[in-house]
Amino acid sequence: MGVFDVAIEWLDTQPVVVLNDSARGRRVRIARHGACVLGIEATVGGRFVQFADGYRDAVELAARPGSRFAVLAPFANRVADARYRFDGNDHDLSPGLAGAARASRHGFVRDADFAIGALEAGERAARVSFATTIPPQPGYPFTLDLVVRYTLAVDGLTLETTLRNVGVRAAPAFAGWHPYFRVGDGALASWELAIPAACVIGTGADFIPLPGEAAYLPLAQVPALDFRQPRAIGAIELNHTYVGLQADTDGRMRARLRDPASGIGIAVWQEHGVLLAFTGDTLERDARRSLALEPMESLPDAFNRPDCAEAIRLEPGAARMFRCGVEIDTP
Repeated sequence: MGVFDVAIEWLDTQPVVVLNDSARGRRVRIARHGACVLGIEATVGGRFVQFADGYRDAVELAARPGSRFAVLAPFANRVADARYRFDGNDHDLSPGLAGAARASRHGFVRDADFAIGALEAGERAARVSFATTIPPQPGYPFTLDLVVRYTLAVDGLTLETTLRNVGVRAAPAFAGWHPYFRVGDGALASWELAIPAACVIGTGADFIPLPGEAAYLPLAQVPALDFRQPRAIGAIELNHTYVGLQADTDGRMRARLRDPASGIGIAVWQEHGVLLAFTGDTLERDARRSLALEPMESLPDAFNRPDCAEAIRLEPGAARMFRCGVEIDTP
């Protein structure tokens, strides 16, 4: 056995892929259902630490409350009124429904039973890929192949999503990730958050971004949402998208979450796109007990935004990859 290894375990009847890093005492568990991370575990200072606030059992995994660690495709977060217009055609993602039932969010693959690809492990990394097809459906008459690849290496966990248009016409499509993290046993309010962004997106009460340039609010104008310098989250309720993320010298844009009491933290990184921060105030279980840091290729409601049209357009035969991940910081 090398430094890294990979195995299959079971959660009731659900297969779960386990990526292990024995040298650093780290383990990642990923369910086939939804290609959804269940745990990101590490040994820190001789004790076991669970950084992922994922689903606890098969019942939660099937019901998917809070979309914990969901892969988001072919769109992330909300589509306003579940309607959009693409290439001159109007589409309705919730035909026949009215009112609150029309809500459409987080894409179509949260309930997909992905095919598990090759399991690979060696001295440098352990990895697994999951694959599914997004078929034509009400409001989305396009066909996409989706491959989700997880790699556990020395620098942490990397997620790669590749969307390929296997249909005959262009499609609107982009990806995101919906992880929830804990960095300590204390209250979320005491954890320090840092997001190196230029702007935050202004929204209406429905969390849909404001039209056009009005959506882009410089953080100097909204100091309560300004986390460019690390500071405690406090009592603020976050459900906000940050844009204009500044990259470090290695090209990764990092948002950091740290427990000052222990010095333990994580960094969520991405190579492009935007980041949504959510304090989980509306979660059915353990509200405000973890923080969602959601890397996304584009904005919520991108299907309806002219300023996102070019970024989300995927021509027939074309593919686009989105890479993000999480690093563990220890004292």
